[in-house]
Amino acid sequence: MTLRLRILLAAGGLWVLLIAGRLYQLQVARYEHYAAKAERQQQRVVVLDPPRGTIYDARGRELAVSVQVDSAYAVPPQIEDPRETARQIARVVPEVDARKLARLLAQDREFAWVARKLDPPVAAKLRALDLPGIYFLPESKRYYPMKELAAQVLGYVGTDNHGLAGLELLYDKQVAGKPGVRTVLRDARRGTVVSPDLSFAEAEPGQDLHLTLDASIQHLVERELARAVDERGASGGTAVFLDPQTGAVLAMASYPSFDPNHFADFAPGRWRNRVVMDVYEPGSTFKVITAAAALESGKVHPDDVFDCEMGGIVLLDTLIRDHKPFGRLTFAEVLAKSSNVGVIKAALLVGDEGMYRTITGFGFGRPTGIDLPGESAGIVHPLRKWRALDKAYVSFGQGISVTALQLAAAVGAVANEGTLRRPFIVAATGRDGGPPQPVPSLPAAGHPLRPQTARTLKTLMEGVVTGGTGHSAGVAGYRVGGKTGTAQAVSIKQNEKYNAAKLEEHQRDHSLYIAFAPLEAPTVALAVIVENAGFGSTSAAPIARRVFDYLLLGQYPSEEDIALARDGKATAPVGKPRVAAEVPLPSINGASPQ
Repeated sequence: MTLRLRILLAAGGLWVLLIAGRLYQLQVARYEHYAAKAERQQQRVVVLDPPRGTIYDARGRELAVSVQVDSAYAVPPQIEDPRETARQIARVVPEVDARKLARLLAQDREFAWVARKLDPPVAAKLRALDLPGIYFLPESKRYYPMKELAAQVLGYVGTDNHGLAGLELLYDKQVAGKPGVRTVLRDARRGTVVSPDLSFAEAEPGQDLHLTLDASIQHLVERELARAVDERGASGGTAVFLDPQTGAVLAMASYPSFDPNHFADFAPGRWRNRVVMDVYEPGSTFKVITAAAALESGKVHPDDVFDCEMGGIVLLDTLIRDHKPFGRLTFAEVLAKSSNVGVIKAALLVGDEGMYRTITGFGFGRPTGIDLPGESAGIVHPLRKWRALDKAYVSFGQGISVTALQLAAAVGAVANEGTLRRPFIVAATGRDGGPPQPVPSLPAAGHPLRPQTARTLKTLMEGVVTGGTGHSAGVAGYRVGGKTGTAQAVSIKQNEKYNAAKLEEHQRDHSLYIAFAPLEAPTVALAVIVENAGFGSTSAAPIARRVFDYLLLGQYPSEEDIALARDGKATAPVGKPRVAAEVPLPSINGASPQ
């Protein structure tokens, strides 16, 4: 061979060895690395939201459900005209911003969400466009069939399927379930398909919640609260009804409300559960607590006579006025007629320590511990910080702040003959419509009164309704105990003089009312607050009377009545209702609701 030929053969052999070495490296030495890289290029894992557990009312009616809906996604390389595609999508999906979507579709990426959790009519319109590069995957979406009913209690869920408020937030881990995983395959043209051969894990539904709340009672309370707010030109209101024997919440309402299906369309102030979050001066409703302290001390009896000094008392050169002049009244009349002077004198007999012990014994100054997020503790200043006149003001509900729930729990303790119960709203949990498992019963939260003291106080509170400031809350044929209250809406610093001058219209006093019924064996205790509505006897008390008219007589709204609370426009098919086993509730007037 010539030298030139030998060089050529050597070079060729070396080239073959280099190729063989590279092939060995690619196909043998680093096979797993490149196989995994190819798989990553060809496949994409999509995480799918699981269906959240259903939330039922006390009689198995669905308050929150999860339904399967379509989510739209894009494969940008398949879209020839991103701007026109975005324009067509925005035309049928109102929440889509055409400009932002066009920029997204123009990017060099294999996957991009277009619109998540579309309502079925919108998804149908988008499918009908048959746009290249636009595909659909099933996801779970939260719906609230009864719209605004108990909205602040239930809360709402974000696009990521996590609870953002109310029970949806507090019980998110239990209700959320386990996400599903779906692997989609991209072909050589970067198209996306779902193959049954690829890995797939079904989403696991979350646990169901069974509430103590009754949709019928909730509807009644919301309706009457809204009616009172609108008629009185008030700024809002709260109401809570509970079973004093157990602490189970029967209804909890804040007005104005919102539709959790479209919570972003409402002002954030409407999302607040004001029953547990907002604090108010209790006004004259707190005279019940002062009366409890006085009776429990043994230093005051119902027939003891107090000189109410015709409308005013001077303490440390400070004149504290009554709402009207009274002369000599028995202590029972002091409570019935709501005399400031009378309760101040009773509080002076009790002393600071006795008053403070009773106030904290009823749970004021700390959260009740209800299973709802964001509960306020209210404001009760430590005894060591009480000044000379604090006890006088606190005795008739000034210089202290409470929540509506704390008031309801306190009056429930009176109704329950001295046993304070911790309010709760979730009675049981379950899964996929199965039998509910009751949550463990809660121990008593305290015993602020002896039973005999509570029975005496119940009789005094009946006198408020039969012959005092609460006459507008009486129910024919039934014995009801209650107490009205009126509290200034302005913020007052401790020990400042309270201005009795007429306030501006938007600063009218708050109207309050607490009550229980029937007197012999109470099954309902309540607190109602109507903001900037004037006197408690004319605004808050009539709400309780109208609700009692239904509850005590057993006249519950029908399903059609409850439907009146909805706007009548279905946002999505809920499917066939699932009726879960009832969670037993205390009967009203000896008969279970029908």
